[in-house]
Amino acid sequence: MIQHTVVFRLRHPAGSAEEAEFLATGHAVLTAIPGVEEFTIRRQVSAKSDLTHQFSMRFADQATYDAYDAHPAHRAFVSERWAPEVVAFQEYDFEE
Repeated sequence: MIQHTVVFRLRHPAGSAEEAEFLATGHAVLTAIPGVEEFTIRRQVSAKSDLTHQFSMRFADQATYDAYDAHPAHRAFVSERWAPEVVAFQEYDFEE
């Protein structure tokens, strides 16, 4: 099992319609990709980090994660939404 996590900060103001729309679109697009399990969106609350949100999901194995990463819907979300709207992020992938 692989847990894929990205922690990020959007260019949109907290509580804005743009923020809500980005998060909703991320959920809709990414959960529709085969192999994505246990998708969650969380808001970061610690003052120790300026990253404000987290997407987390699990994959059965490396091949499933690789297929997700190469999937056209994932690639389109990254290029059309993530790149222009995310100002900072860290990515973490953990093997269970």
